[in-house]
Amino acid sequence: MTPKIIKAIACFSLLAGLGAVLPVRAQNSQTQYPQTMAPLDQYLMDRDAEIALARSAAPASISRDAEVLVLGPKGYETAVKGRNGFVCLVDRSWTDTEDNDEFWNPKRRGPMCLNPEAARSALPNTIMRAKLALAGRSKAEMFEALKAAYDRKELPEIETGAMIYMMSKEGHLSDQDGHWHPHLMFFLPANEAEALGTAVNTADRVTVLTIRVAKWSDGTPDSAAAH
Repeated sequence: MTPKIIKAIACFSLLAGLGAVLPVRAQNSQTQYPQTMAPLDQYLMDRDAEIALARSAAPASISRDAEVLVLGPKGYETAVKGRNGFVCLVDRSWTDTEDNDEFWNPKRRGPMCLNPEAARSALPNTIMRAKLALAGRSKAEMFEALKAAYDRKELPEIETGAMIYMMSKEGHLSDQDGHWHPHLMFFLPANEAEALGTAVNTADRVTVLTIRVAKWSDGTPDSAAAH
């Protein structure tokens, strides 16, 4: 992704009012969740249902040949081998920011399909968060471990061109927003984000640009977009 393209995406995001902050980061949740993890079974899903939900994140032309991960008692595991370099999975609430009120919300289900660049450079963060959460680490311990892993180069810096499809109408991104709107997420490495003058998420060493799209992954229109 060239600097000109990155700048165009950033300008489009701002003009369209989409911003770089996802709705799942909203702080006005109606439900107050405890600051510790709920019982494990509340985060787990039926394996086949999770595979189908993960694949719903992107059009079938992408997701049918993607690798699919499902969450097990100790972390993510491969359920379906892929052939196109994409990886689909369903993220849980602990992928959010440290100050989010729904950080431990067991109802969160965020279907997403990562392109090869994101699979190589963003997915390790998601996998590590899941392992830490399922190992019983506190929120503070999780973010300390993430920082240490980046400092020691155990987690990769985000690659230029990394992006994620989040176009499923079956997900639940937060209690306030439900499945929100179909959208794409573009990741900017810290150096490119700083060159554009945008804020960098220090926990994940990345800036995320969110672009809403008109249709869900199954091709049906996002009727809520008109409102």
